[in-house]
Amino acid sequence: MGKYEVQVLNSYENETNKTGQAGAIYGFHPPMVNASMEPGKWQTYDIVFRSPKFNSDGKLLEPGYMTIFHNGVLIQDHSEITAPTPAHNEDTPIDSEKLPLMLQDHNSEVSYRNIWIREL
Repeated sequence: MGKYEVQVLNSYENETNKTGQAGAIYGFHPPMVNASMEPGKWQTYDIVFRSPKFNSDGKLLEPGYMTIFHNGVLIQDHSEITAPTPAHNEDTPIDSEKLPLMLQDHNSEVSYRNIWIREL
């Protein structure tokens, strides 16, 4: 939706910036464990996302939640989302319900494959 970021970053054997590690809900929830594999290996993310609900004034009506498996390891367990993450798209109205998925690269060599989105 351009508002909620799950961090995709080389975090292999890197314990710095807990809320910016791979699998963090950026700026809010660090992963429960660093499940990153060494660079050059395919990393997998399975994300269950339920978006928060806001009224047109931006007041939170219902929190959102994310559950994330990184490389098969549970790293976020029904983590609550009450506001956009720090790197969100400012142009997107807060009360928008369906918007595109955005993928990042941090100006690094990154490849994505097998992306599936299924509406709950």
